[in-house]
Amino acid sequence: MIARLRTWADRLIGLSANIGALGLLVEVAVILTDVVGRALGSPLYGSQDMITMGMVILVFGGMAMCDRDGGHIAVDLFEPRYPAWLNRWIDIIAALLGALIFAFIAYAILESAKLSVMLNLSTNLLRLPKAWVQWGLAGLSILTSVGMLLRAAELTLSGRDVRTEKAPAT
Repeated sequence: MIARLRTWADRLIGLSANIGALGLLVEVAVILTDVVGRALGSPLYGSQDMITMGMVILVFGGMAMCDRDGGHIAVDLFEPRYPAWLNRWIDIIAALLGALIFAFIAYAILESAKLSVMLNLSTNLLRLPKAWVQWGLAGLSILTSVGMLLRAAELTLSGRDVRTEKAPAT
C-alpha cells in the first residue's frame, strides 16, 4: 500500500518539480528579454509582474522535490551522538511539523485567493488575476505537505527514509 502511494507521490513530486523548472525557464527568458530590451532602450513591459509570479512558481514548484531528496537545511551537530531510534523520531516529528506548516501555508494562500477573487485583484502592469497563481501555489503547498506526511508515515511504519535513496527516474 505504501509502495503504491510512494509511486504516485513520486510522480506528483516530479510533476511539481517540472512545473518549477518551467517557471525557471520562463523566468530566465523574461529576464533575458528585459535586459536586452533595456540595453536597446525598450524594456519588456510587465516583466516585474512575470518575474514575481514566476519566482513563486519556481520556489514552491521545487519544494516537494527538495523535501523528497533531503535538500532542506539540517543542523546535525548532535545526530552522531544520538541513538538511531531517537534520530528516526526526530525525523518523523520534523516531517510532521513540516507537513503542518505547509498545510497552514496552503490554507493562508487559499484565504488570500478568496480575497483576490472578491476584490478582483490583479498584477500591477499586466492586470493578470492573482487568484490563479495563488491557487497554483496552494496546490504546490498541499503537495509538499502530503509528501512530508507520506515520509513521516514511511519512517514510522517501515523505517524507510526516501531521502537516503536515489530518486527514481520519472
